[in-house]
Amino acid sequence: MKLSELYKNGDRPVISIEIFPPKAGCKNGENGKNGENGRINEAELQKKNEALFCELSKLNFAIKPSLVSVTYGAGGSSRERSNNIIKELLKRFDYNALMPHFTCVCSDKSFIEKYLDEINTFGIENILALKGDEPEDLGKIGGVCHRDFRLAYELVEFIKKKTELEIAVAGYPEGHIDADSLEDDIKHLKTKIQKGGSVVFTQFFFENDKFYKYLELLDKNGVNIPVVAGLLPVISYEGLLRMIKLSGIKPSTKVLNTFEKYKNSKEDTIKVGVEQASIQALDLVQNGVSGLHFYTLNKARSTSEVLKNIGL
Repeated sequence: MKLSELYKNGDRPVISIEIFPPKAGCKNGENGKNGENGRINEAELQKKNEALFCELSKLNFAIKPSLVSVTYGAGGSSRERSNNIIKELLKRFDYNALMPHFTCVCSDKSFIEKYLDEINTFGIENILALKGDEPEDLGKIGGVCHRDFRLAYELVEFIKKKTELEIAVAGYPEGHIDADSLEDDIKHLKTKIQKGGSVVFTQFFFENDKFYKYLELLDKNGVNIPVVAGLLPVISYEGLLRMIKLSGIKPSTKVLNTFEKYKNSKEDTIKVGVEQASIQALDLVQNGVSGLHFYTLNKARSTSEVLKNIGL
């Protein structure tokens, strides 16, 4: 099912989730118990993949997501793992839609064309087009960082010309970490939409007021496509701090203090994370959000509990 059909006006928000392909093995040039000189430990990787599919089965039992997105490493560094996950999802689950991520940083046009041809053979109809972060270790992708694409809108334009895929793009309620301002970031978003983006999936946030103000700004700038709210049920205080640093979001002191209070208790952190996300999700649903997109961190429990709490 294509995004335009999935997100056409409905009585309830579309529920979607994001997962990432597990990895196993040492870093390039390292030796260790998981592999030799960065070689993938296939047995360990298969074990992690099966654990992921088990979590997805639990989510399906609680509530079947309408869409599953699969992340993709910069420069194609997780291409094979991502594609293997997608192929297994197609075999094991009957989702309405799958949406691979695709980043263009460090990739040349021929590489991207080959990838697009490959996912076309899977019957994929949607893709999330992203710029992505330049990898710290270029050795993972052959030590070369191509500059065929500088920004996400160039990838959107390329995909639109080459395929029939429906294209999702990323939105940032607090502004992209590299943007000069939120207003400047919205200009970039408009360009991505003009080049072919049909649905916006937002970065996670912790204060709904920021999302609503973002929607108001988008409306003033003539953006009238579905905007899907990204939610992160926190499961680890250290993980939260790491993701804040990478994304550049600025949670309130109240939110940070709440999670810091329980940082030494995994169970309490998960419980508070579910409570926080449930409050957000219920308010978003009551205000007519197009969809809720859960950053699951490959775990079913928190997302399942949030959806149960809000009656979805």
